[in-house]
Amino acid sequence: MQYTFALVGNPNSGKTTLFNEITGSTQHVGNWPGVTVEKKEGKVKKHKENIKIIDLPGIYSLSPYSLEEVLARDYIVDQKPDVIINIVEGTNIERNLYLTTQLMEFGVPVIVALNMMDAVKTRGEEIDILQLEKSLNLPVVPTIATKGKGVNELIEKALVLAQTASAKTEEAPVKKFDELIEKSITQLENLVTKELTLDYNPRWVAVKLLEDDMDIKEKADISVNLNNEVIMCRERIQKGYNNDDVETVIADNRYKFISNVISKSVKKKSSRTLSTSDKIDKIVTNRILALPIFLAIMWVVYYVSISTLGDYTIGWVEWLIGDVIGGTISEWLVGAGAADWLHGLVIDGIIGGIGGVMVFVPQLMILFFFISLLEDSGYMARVAFIMDRIFRKFGLSGKSFIPMLIGTGCSVPGIMATRTIENEKDRRMTIILTPFIPCGAKWPVFAMFIAAFFADKAWIAPAIYIIGIGIAILSGLLLKSTVLKGEAAPFVMELPEYRLPKLKGTLIHMWDRGKAFMIKAGTIIFIASGVIWLLQSFDASFSMVEAENSMLASIGRVIAPIFSPLGFGEWRAAVATVTGLLAKEVVVATLGILHGIGEVAEDDPSLISSITQSFSTLSAFSFMIFTLIAAPCFAAIGAMKREFNSWKWTFLTLGYQTGLAWILGTLVFQIGSIIGLG
Repeated sequence: MQYTFALVGNPNSGKTTLFNEITGSTQHVGNWPGVTVEKKEGKVKKHKENIKIIDLPGIYSLSPYSLEEVLARDYIVDQKPDVIINIVEGTNIERNLYLTTQLMEFGVPVIVALNMMDAVKTRGEEIDILQLEKSLNLPVVPTIATKGKGVNELIEKALVLAQTASAKTEEAPVKKFDELIEKSITQLENLVTKELTLDYNPRWVAVKLLEDDMDIKEKADISVNLNNEVIMCRERIQKGYNNDDVETVIADNRYKFISNVISKSVKKKSSRTLSTSDKIDKIVTNRILALPIFLAIMWVVYYVSISTLGDYTIGWVEWLIGDVIGGTISEWLVGAGAADWLHGLVIDGIIGGIGGVMVFVPQLMILFFFISLLEDSGYMARVAFIMDRIFRKFGLSGKSFIPMLIGTGCSVPGIMATRTIENEKDRRMTIILTPFIPCGAKWPVFAMFIAAFFADKAWIAPAIYIIGIGIAILSGLLLKSTVLKGEAAPFVMELPEYRLPKLKGTLIHMWDRGKAFMIKAGTIIFIASGVIWLLQSFDASFSMVEAENSMLASIGRVIAPIFSPLGFGEWRAAVATVTGLLAKEVVVATLGILHGIGEVAEDDPSLISSITQSFSTLSAFSFMIFTLIAAPCFAAIGAMKREFNSWKWTFLTLGYQTGLAWILGTLVFQIGSIIGLG
């Protein structure tokens, strides 16, 4: 028999660390159907029972105000996992228990993983586990996910809970509300049981109806009789609470229940001294030091990833792909008597195109490793806080930086993450600005030019990141003063405790991002490389010709004059800017194919060596700026259209991004030429 356990918890509660500890190498990552929010699944490692673990998005509540909350709630309601493992951060137990009070209403067995107990002890606080269990009427297991402590006990208790679920659900629910609200819940519960055929827990539905949850009203298709009863109950509650809003009254009752639980179960230190996190924050979030520290950290990250350690890997990967793999396959094709066109397609097209991109995978993996370290340590949450302080001076909100931060991996989930921004103008603006932050797909392009032209300039890689943020800020200022006028929405966020990242978790995050990049290389870039090679090898009459006389060259020469002011008016570079719309990595594949790096020759066949034929140092930097700012890939454009729900806004955004990229690229090249930097 297979059991399904759902992990539910607040962001920064250690949920992902616990998931990694439970599943190990059995996990796989995809997307929830129809959206790009990440879905993680795995199996409990080395366990005799077949137990599937679903890691639901980190949420603070189960009200349908964000995509993550809707996904989590719909999964629990519709899929009905055997057990909900609710991760509660011990150091923030009061806030975390708000979600717990909602989970208790689903009718699904719940077990609490009281996490970060080492941090609780460090603070000098004590939590009475037995009393907490008694107050919540839920099993509670203390855990330290970063060290794997309590994890086995948690799974074993969750399994017992799943196996005895029918007995548990017959128990009377814990009464979290006052008599007036409980009376209304019972009244509606009875009607819900009689009138609705939905397979939902009646108590949960009753609470949702009192909260005027429109999503549940639509799904339940409630009768006129039940709706009238809901109205009467809501009016009675409002009257009993001096006309206060019912949702506020229910939330207040939840917090009163939580306060009562905390008073009985948690013994806090009377005079608490500054924690380690507080001491670190006095430095890293300091008004004067915060930004220089952030810039210094990013400089080190990109310097190591792109310019030093990552740079050393390029030669090895080129040798492996070009000499070993390419050479071996080339000899095999020649020996098999393969036609010239087939040899060229495989060696120059597919291996040359994909190989040109894969050369930079080690650099990206190192970059992903460092970014994961910063995220897992809790520092990236501080970056959002720091950037809010800067953004607000330009009329922007720190909420806009969260999607941008997500966009450093891929612009698509970054754009989708704008759904959490309530203000429509701020949301639109963030969709426009997010692609300016260099995503993982753009870094192979930058790494290629850095290795070819700027190997001795360690500041180039971090400068690209900083330029992206700077352009986003200035563009936001422009948009806020013109088409998207309005006050910035307030930004409130939680700063988690600093914690030492666990190597295994960091490596898993790095591998997930790297794997997604390589899968793209094996699909989109594979197909694009073949098509690009065919277009650059044949003319309009489908006769095999030199690249200069090919269909691709003809197309390139038509659009090349557009890019002449930017310094790369040569047809190969012009074609690469267009093919980059498929996926930014295709820029590298295109230049690799068009410069013939698939050929195994006596002279240096590498793209890094060949690329200097088409670019100068100045035009290379101009090309990087254009790639950074211009319209993103088709997948990101599709995400824009879905979020804007408007072709007008989508095309205006693409026009603004590409037009701005052209202007800035032109300024870089023309001014650089005038002052003698060419």
